[in-house]
Amino acid sequence: MKKLFKNFVAAGVCMALALSYGCKDVQPLSEPADLIPAPVEMTVTPGSISSEGLASLPVKEKISEKALLRYLEGQELTDWQIKSAYWMEITPKCVKIVAADEQGAYYARQSVKMMATINDTVACCTVLDWPRFQHRGFMLDESRHYQGKEFVYKQLEMMALLKLNCFHFHLVDNPGWRLQIDAYPRLTQFTAWRPVEYFWDWEVNETGGDFVDEGTPGAYGGYYTKQDIAEILAFAAERHIEVIPEIEMPGHNYETRAAYPELACSLKDGGTDKWELCPGKEGTYEFLENVLLEVFDLFPNPYIHIGGDEAGKDNWAVCPDCQARMKTEGFTEVEQLQSYMIKRIESFAHEHGKRIIGWDEILEGGLAPDATVMSWRGTEGGMKAIAQGHDVIFTPTQYCYFDYKQDEAQYKPVGKFLPLEKVYSFEPMLEGISKEDEHHVLGLQGNLWTEHVLEDWHAEMQIYPRLFAISEVGWTMAENKDWPSFERRASVLSDVAREWGYVVYRPGLTNADGLVK
Repeated sequence: MKKLFKNFVAAGVCMALALSYGCKDVQPLSEPADLIPAPVEMTVTPGSISSEGLASLPVKEKISEKALLRYLEGQELTDWQIKSAYWMEITPKCVKIVAADEQGAYYARQSVKMMATINDTVACCTVLDWPRFQHRGFMLDESRHYQGKEFVYKQLEMMALLKLNCFHFHLVDNPGWRLQIDAYPRLTQFTAWRPVEYFWDWEVNETGGDFVDEGTPGAYGGYYTKQDIAEILAFAAERHIEVIPEIEMPGHNYETRAAYPELACSLKDGGTDKWELCPGKEGTYEFLENVLLEVFDLFPNPYIHIGGDEAGKDNWAVCPDCQARMKTEGFTEVEQLQSYMIKRIESFAHEHGKRIIGWDEILEGGLAPDATVMSWRGTEGGMKAIAQGHDVIFTPTQYCYFDYKQDEAQYKPVGKFLPLEKVYSFEPMLEGISKEDEHHVLGLQGNLWTEHVLEDWHAEMQIYPRLFAISEVGWTMAENKDWPSFERRASVLSDVAREWGYVVYRPGLTNADGLVK
């Protein structure tokens, strides 16, 4: 399989070089070796067809696990991999697709779509393919910069083409609450709006600034109504993408407390109160449970992300309510209060058929029994969670944070350097993970935090082409990854994406171009 893949890679590179030197005899021809993510097995067969002709060919689909297994003979796939696997054949007369599930058939159609888009002529071929990891995701921060529904649709469309299947919707955070909650209307009537657009013009002393009422002249912001969410979910479902909402707790709740101050700690004896909810007050849990009930009704998928990161705990040591809770529960460390909250919310989620995901700080004070850890502060948290028998999604900053700059000449969003090649080099199946524990590695995702984003085009420039790399790392088998091949394919797909109206980063872009603040 490895040798077969390398042969196609070499053929693709030779074709690209011939074209670049102006060879008139070489016909631009899309092959399976042009796909992102790269497939498991592929064979070019005699013949070709124009992209226009391909679009008009009959498509013969067979949704049958028994039929697919004939092509998978000798392969060991999990149940979820079989659900996503497909075999397809392109001939001058028809496109044949065999899959065990509609999801696999959809991925086959996306492969056909990509090949038909890249060049005017498509090689006849067969492809057998399935994903390496179950979670292949992208996170969008809507709190610091509100993008809106049309922008989300656009990114979901590209995610589908890349066979990404999880959209992490970061809907609430300090600078703005972006989700309609009927039980607490002030969350969107007040804290979805602020007097300035740019996050760093709003942020004051690392705590936050002012909010304004909806309708205030010049107010910046917005939020998703329940109808908006229903429409986004339907759009995503058609593309076999699961939408995972995030409701932060106990930290990153400056906006929540601005709307409902009673949720903050009581600090009669001093203390540093940054943005945390009070884990000692019973009213905090009443609020969270009421919010989550509406979120559960809105989002039918099994997962809810509950944040759990960057909660300052100094104030809990001097809050009477927190101290009373610690005494009642027999706690000796304030870290146990965060664990108490996460475990209590997990129990509530289980009662309603949900499972929780949290950033790796939820390990502090003891991990909730069934929690999935999203490891962002490197990979150490993920390894620790695996050792405790928990599922993990890797999203370490040094590989997966799209707010980081893409070359050394570029403007400095947060002063870190994350070029495309480094994203592509990430290996989620880390050394030290035993064969028995490999199933705990659900996958990976790229995250776009929008502190430095002023416009939607700027957000896209940060996303692409690095999301292409996340796609291939998540789908393609490790032995089939090849950086020179991917670099060539990413360049081609970047041009295609630009033609479709996406803003894709080009090397050498700096703030001198006047594009970013």
